[in-house]
Amino acid sequence: MAAPARVTANEWGWRYAGRRLPAVSDVSFTIEPGERVLLLGASGAGKSTLLAGLAGVLGDADEGERTGSLLVDGSAPESRRGAIGLVLQDPDAGVVLSKVGDDVAFGCENLGVPASEIPSRVAAALDEVGLDVPLDRPTKELSGGQKQRLALAGVLAMRPGLLLLDEPTANLDPTGVREVRESVGRILEDTGATLVVVEHRTEIWADVLTRVIVLAADGGLLADGTPSEVFGRHGDELADAGVWVPGRSIPLPVLESADAGTDAVLTTQHLAVSRDRRTVVQAGLDLRMPRGAATVLSGPNGAGKSTLALTLAGLLPELRGAVTSATDLAGRSGVRPSKWASRELLTRIGTVFQEPEHQFLARTLRDELAVGPRALGKTEAEANAIADDLLERLQLAPLALANPFTLSGGQKRRLSVATVLASAPQVIVLDEPTFGQDRRGWIGIVELLQEEIAAGRTIIAVSHDDAVVRHLGGQRLELETVVAR
Repeated sequence: MAAPARVTANEWGWRYAGRRLPAVSDVSFTIEPGERVLLLGASGAGKSTLLAGLAGVLGDADEGERTGSLLVDGSAPESRRGAIGLVLQDPDAGVVLSKVGDDVAFGCENLGVPASEIPSRVAAALDEVGLDVPLDRPTKELSGGQKQRLALAGVLAMRPGLLLLDEPTANLDPTGVREVRESVGRILEDTGATLVVVEHRTEIWADVLTRVIVLAADGGLLADGTPSEVFGRHGDELADAGVWVPGRSIPLPVLESADAGTDAVLTTQHLAVSRDRRTVVQAGLDLRMPRGAATVLSGPNGAGKSTLALTLAGLLPELRGAVTSATDLAGRSGVRPSKWASRELLTRIGTVFQEPEHQFLARTLRDELAVGPRALGKTEAEANAIADDLLERLQLAPLALANPFTLSGGQKRRLSVATVLASAPQVIVLDEPTFGQDRRGWIGIVELLQEEIAAGRTIIAVSHDDAVVRHLGGQRLELETVVAR
């Protein structure tokens, strides 16, 4: 096990190649061995970039330009990689090998851990994060939340002296959130490792952390101190900057639940769903999606929420049974969305994928948001007006000419939601719409969805966020994991 690490930053900054503005600038702090630090800041403030810098994975001069210094135990992070463990914001990016056991063992093998010791480390790490699947389970069959646990298990098995976590609970169900937080706490108690965690849901880590560092959007630090000092002294300023301050209310109305007798825009009959056409993740579903209201799909990781959402959206065929549409959605009743062409789906059902990058097509944000309106026959002026309005509403206007793939995780999520809203479909299906959002971004997305409901559109959202359920109203469908295959 590596010794607890000491981290020092002295006016450190990083500018990605080709970008006009630095991702991070003028950051200075010292983190002593064993400290447990929550790293906060508005979406786009550079939290993930700072973690990547601490892990030594930002790349060389071709990737970008750095200023100042960033050291781990007095050395460049690139020379300390064996002592540093990083869990990335995107769980798919952390998957290396095709089998669960092999993937968790990968880091240990690269560190030269004795072969006889690796199986016990793998088993312990999987147990610590609550990922109860066979070691030979293909990693491609895991849900997003399960992949998040897998990535954390791989890092914990390495037993690093510096543990870097980038939103490690973002896609997890409530049980998973608790298990991950408790497992990290146990590791810290057992090893004394230094922790730096990026997490918008600040209350999750309140009993684990000793310090809060807040990055300012325009460079430097907005605050630095104990949790009570930072949130007590700078609460208003932090909330205005987009930080989730514990105990602060959300300035949005709470919508009412949908009437069970409300007309349904989509219904399912004896529906069974599967992502690979073999493994049943849900079966026997007789559901109604009420018109002009929200339906929130909740449940444990691996229960098939994303698969069900994609099936309702017409992007996955039903394994058994059927999803059928109301007359005014398809022009006639009983039509299955899975049989529609992509152009027919455009104005009827729009989908926001769990991975935002899967739906980006254009080179700039403005062009990305204009794709749907142009396909619907809008003039260039009309398409640009729709794009500019959404960019402004979701705090993306300064990035209108940026490439979508250069955005932060939270910014990508807001853009992916906006691309669907730009086409104004009658039904909007969203998979974790508020993932990675700071306070301002969350409010902006949920407010837009409330407006869509008020306009008579139907929302179907996959979410573990209880605040999303409260503020969208409608109905909540709690899925359970299917044991039989």
